[in-house]
Amino acid sequence: MTILKKPTLFLLAYILGFILISCGSEKKAFKKKDVKSAQKIAGLEFSKKRIDTLFDYLERNRKGYDSLRKYDIEHEVFPALLFDPKPHDFQIPKSKDTLLYWEIPEHVYLPKNLNELAYYTIPKLASLVKYKKISCVELTTFFLDRLKKYSPKLECTITLTEELAMNQAKTLDAELAAGNYRGILHGIPYGVKDLMAVPGYPTTWGSEPYKTQVINETATVVERLNKAGGVLVAKLVSGALARGDVWFGGKTKNPWNTSKGASGSSAGSGSATSAGLVPFALGTETLGSITSPSSRNGITGLRPTYGRVSRHGVMSLSWSMDKVGPMCRNAEDCAIVFSIIQGKDFKDKTTTSIPFSYNPSTDIKTLKVAYLKGDIDKDSTKGKENLLKALTTFKEMGIEPIPVELPTDVPYQGFDIILRAEAGAFFDDLVRSNQVDMMVEQHKRSRSNSLRQSRFIPAVEYLQANRHRQLLIEKMHHIMKDYDVLISPSFGNRQLVITNLTGHPVIAIPTGLDDEKIPTSLTLVGNLYDEGKILVLAKRFQEVTDFDELHPEGYD
Repeated sequence: MTILKKPTLFLLAYILGFILISCGSEKKAFKKKDVKSAQKIAGLEFSKKRIDTLFDYLERNRKGYDSLRKYDIEHEVFPALLFDPKPHDFQIPKSKDTLLYWEIPEHVYLPKNLNELAYYTIPKLASLVKYKKISCVELTTFFLDRLKKYSPKLECTITLTEELAMNQAKTLDAELAAGNYRGILHGIPYGVKDLMAVPGYPTTWGSEPYKTQVINETATVVERLNKAGGVLVAKLVSGALARGDVWFGGKTKNPWNTSKGASGSSAGSGSATSAGLVPFALGTETLGSITSPSSRNGITGLRPTYGRVSRHGVMSLSWSMDKVGPMCRNAEDCAIVFSIIQGKDFKDKTTTSIPFSYNPSTDIKTLKVAYLKGDIDKDSTKGKENLLKALTTFKEMGIEPIPVELPTDVPYQGFDIILRAEAGAFFDDLVRSNQVDMMVEQHKRSRSNSLRQSRFIPAVEYLQANRHRQLLIEKMHHIMKDYDVLISPSFGNRQLVITNLTGHPVIAIPTGLDDEKIPTSLTLVGNLYDEGKILVLAKRFQEVTDFDELHPEGYD
């Protein structure tokens, strides 16, 4: 519609306001020539007469911005406008919560080389604990020792929660002795990305300005894991303010090749899980931060549907895009952890009570599976050969994937506005106080630079990007409604951008090693609120392959 292309006073006011107040209200008053310059950012050109007319309006806007800043806003406050990923004709799954009985094998024994414990799956560790072949304290001490030994090499840990962990382990041993077994996570150590609040310990967000910050509340996901019997042993590296693998203490390393980074921003969770420093960890994703480090470090990572897992007590980067998910040894471990952390939380309005349906006995031949043929054909990464072999494996499993293509008539470059604008709002104080200058990275692609530029994003363009996002949701639903699973490359394609915008769940699973002995992967995309099917297919793939059992050398 033509009317959407007309310049608006609101758009100019927004731009000018943010330019002028970026450094605080004490700066000198702006002049009409500033307005003339500011409008160029939005591609506008008002006449001198029009600028004269709107000048008083802009001054009133400036006073309004200043008045907003007189009132503090807690980090937990979401905007009144909440993102809803559901397409117009989307049908909410009507299945009931699956009765999740996790099989704990009886005949599991301590290995002769105790370091092999580092790579045991959750069910195997659970067996050792439940049948009292190892105590919770002993298992916790084992992983704490590994964290202390290898974290300096990998730079993957920000804070050990040793006192908390040992107290938890002692309590769980006492409960087990009294016949109280909490379930499959009873006594199992884990780590979390250091965006998640834990009382009494720093929650640094991986960034210099916040490295002494203590948030005296417990993130809902940590609370749920602890209640289930998990033992929190470490707060692992987040790239600074959830970007990349560089943090205020260094650069997190990939245990397969420490000359390379672990990828980000759940870098610590990926690196530590891969090297067997924790059995599993939690990460967050806005635009690839679970799938990328999972893929690069050779582990399995589940990024759930938007709104499936509470973000209460977790740093926000983008209110409408952030997700929390498990990073584990394999798909079954992801299903176990996800079953515990998912679900409605009244402290997070974006969460839902839609049931989690997971049936590991599903006949995978009944699944309707598609694959991104064009993206796979164009894949130029070193993982392409392994991806093609994986497709052959799926066919040998009785699956005949149908080729499909992602939408092409989409303004992909414009969607970056959404994340940047929301991040700029959350870190408004950091930018205006100039503490953003304390961050380690200050180059053009750094988080600090991204936050500064967010001040120049017009509100109108942010809203327009979200309108296009709604169209993208409908287009993606048009593809996914006919399939249960979509097979995709993990890198170098639009899937990662699209699914993070539309809120679809994905799981990244390893497919082997490239010629540099670095892990490769593929991604399975599922329908909204249907993590169960991609978890089942990933589990079956891992049952007929051994890629999830590969581990980096030098950590035994």
